[in-house]
Amino acid sequence: MACYLGRMQIRAAVPADIPAVLPMVTSTCALHEQWDPAKYGLLENPASRYDRWLNNRVSDPRAVFVVADASPQIAGFLIGRVEEEIPIYRVSEYGFIHDVWVDPQFRHEGIARQMVMLAIERFKQIGVSQVRLDTAAVNDAARALFSSCGFRVSIIEMLIEL
Repeated sequence: MACYLGRMQIRAAVPADIPAVLPMVTSTCALHEQWDPAKYGLLENPASRYDRWLNNRVSDPRAVFVVADASPQIAGFLIGRVEEEIPIYRVSEYGFIHDVWVDPQFRHEGIARQMVMLAIERFKQIGVSQVRLDTAAVNDAARALFSSCGFRVSIIEMLIEL
């Protein structure tokens, strides 16, 4: 699973990529917390907490973990995995895209779209019939991207702080 987008190779992540991905995880988490601290209130040092999870996803046959390799640096990543649905629905499991990030200097080159399309293809190969994801309410750019990849709004999550 790899493709080229100009000088960029979109490929499956390997353990050696994780140190380059972790600062992007930190940026993703900080942006989410800025958008909605009630929803995305973080524990200390989220990247270190993500490190083990990412290492497990590299070898997980039911996960999708790709990077945009702009050697000598990683320009972006996408991480997703197969999740189980509660046992009352016809769809018992689905692919879930947890995070997509492209470094700001590489944005608007089609990298995120290519990673999403590769993830969809990989989930199809795994055998799931549906791929889901969440976007922050204020993230219009992400919704436009995901719509262009074939996603549609299916639920609106609401939150109240107690």
